[in-house]
Amino acid sequence: MPLLPLAILFGVVSLVCAALLLMHAFRRSVGTGVMVLLIPCYMLVYAFSQFEHPRKNLIVAGFVASTVLTAVFLGMGMHGIAALAARTPPPGF
Repeated sequence: MPLLPLAILFGVVSLVCAALLLMHAFRRSVGTGVMVLLIPCYMLVYAFSQFEHPRKNLIVAGFVASTVLTAVFLGMGMHGIAALAARTPPPGF
């Protein structure tokens, strides 16, 4: 199964969850929103400590898990492409 489409799929899920976190942070205050936007680790701190939403568990778990899965599938997919490109062509080409 090709891994790069899975990386794109999980990347989109991660982006949607991050957008929900970011919108909530900007609704709370502009300063909090800017911190969530510009400081990468603060998004996780905000998600666990200040984010209040009826589906908080699903959104935070979706963000963390899909970010990790995106990185894994992207790395494995690029490794496969690099291995394919490093192969020597058969004689006669």
